Amino acid sequence: MKVIKSLQLAVVAIAASCITLSASAQENTLLGAGSTFVYPLFSKIFAEYSQKHDVKVNYQSIGSGGGILQLTNKTVDFGGSDAPLNADQSKKIGVPVLHIPMASGAVVVTYNVPGVGALKLTGKDLADIYLGKITKWNSGEIAATNKGVKLPDMPIVVIHRSDGSGTSFIFTDYLTKVNPEWASKVGKASAVNWPTGLGGKGNEGVAGLVKQTPGAIGYNELAYAIQNKMEYADVQNKAGKFIKPTLETTTASSNVELPANAEVSLTNTDNPKGYPITSFTWALIYKDQKYGDRSAARAKMLLDLLWYNIHDGQKNCAPLNYAPLSKSALKVAEKILKSATYDGKAIL
Repeated sequence: MKVIKSLQLAVVAIAASCITLSASAQENTLLGAGSTFVYPLFSKIFAEYSQKHDVKVNYQSIGSGGGILQLTNKTVDFGGSDAPLNADQSKKIGVPVLHIPMASGAVVVTYNVPGVGALKLTGKDLADIYLGKITKWNSGEIAATNKGVKLPDMPIVVIHRSDGSGTSFIFTDYLTKVNPEWASKVGKASAVNWPTGLGGKGNEGVAGLVKQTPGAIGYNELAYAIQNKMEYADVQNKAGKFIKPTLETTTASSNVELPANAEVSLTNTDNPKGYPITSFTWALIYKDQKYGDRSAARAKMLLDLLWYNIHDGQKNCAPLNYAPLSKSALKVAEKILKSATYDGKAIL
């Protein structure tokens, strides 16, 4: 009986040890969720940060809408979003939330049209495709801006996001600015009532559907398109120029003065050299970090991570085709981070 009793005590001791280790590991793991648009960049920065600090970052690429919901439910330390909170989201959270710009990137129009390499699209025609008004690749509208390109007599298969998505917000924000019918019938949002098409989950899902569907058109973050070796269109900007999405043209669009809260739309840029479907991507955090059983140490850990993102982490932007923060944008981001508090007292 003594042996059995000793074994039982040993098992209990081991279990308690495991719980302690698990809790300790969790204390050193920051949780984030949201934007798939920024996922390639976050993956690189967070892996690098973990190598330099005793901190792990578990970021779930579930779409901006999902990240905002998890932040609302206080199940993550930060959310990733390519769209600022709307009035309804802010009301549900009920307390101030900071938007810290991380970088900017391009949403590109991907397509799978056999025999067609380079393609140009106007904003109006792109919206009409997503409205279901232009249904063939050899339509007169597309042919007019692609003289000399042999366009096939093939149905256009429209692909869009099925989840709440910051990438969708950027895309529909642009369409709303360039096509009055889109603005009146559909509008801009992270999730809209799409007039036509098939849905894919995440940037990954849209890219997968476009790649496997002849005749497909979709929209993806630039890094996903490059990584997946996809074709993507030159899109006409406000100056009437057809612009290829690149690091340089994304940077041209995002070189603007940010407001104090960093919430700004970059789509349909006035810059004649800028690509027109561009946006900042933000990390969202509670302004006051004391909630639930959250510790001051955990709040400081989060702020240190985000400070790294907007400083040392920026060197990872260009290799992944994101535009790093400009000097003026960095100053705004620093000021926003320094406004974060714990029980009313500044963290940084």
